Amino acid sequence: MSLLPWQTDQDKPSYVIEDAIVNHDAIDELAEKLQLALRGVEGALPDGVTDALHGVPLGHPLHPILVHLPLGGWMIAGILDFLPGQKSEASEQAADLALTLGTVGAVATIATGWTDWSGARGEARRTGLIHGLLNETAFFLNIGSIVARRRQKRGLGKLLSGTALGLALASGFLGGELVYRHGLGVGQTMDHPQG
Repeated sequence: MSLLPWQTDQDKPSYVIEDAIVNHDAIDELAEKLQLALRGVEGALPDGVTDALHGVPLGHPLHPILVHLPLGGWMIAGILDFLPGQKSEASEQAADLALTLGTVGAVATIATGWTDWSGARGEARRTGLIHGLLNETAFFLNIGSIVARRRQKRGLGKLLSGTALGLALASGFLGGELVYRHGLGVGQTMDHPQG
């Protein structure tokens, strides 16, 4: 998609939205503190663990591969929960299973995401922080949803997981900006011509 004649790159709607969300000094300060703590944790890990989390042995970042499990599970649960029509016990169990699998799969996705983010700078660092915090909030809301569902509070469970899905989708917008605007995670392939 090309820009309109009067637009610059900075006028792109996605850029304007991202800039409004993340360009705040308080976010930068929090990001700096969190990155320092994260680097300390990475330094304490056994040799090779950080490389594995980055996907070095595979030659491809792991985070974009793993993100499909939580998002897929959460989206299937959302469809089963909110699809109009009569609900059956089987559809409720399927929604609960999809939600649980997605939430379990989110653990590795979160670990690889924070690992990739630990070296981000500038606006990508701020965007990545908000992206991660939205996803972690979705993760914990989904844990609450699983607990509520097991306690036979399906309405509360659906509210929590529906809210979580909305946050995860908003976070996905920022994740797209990290890759397509800032090039996070693609630095090793930028030297190779496309196509």
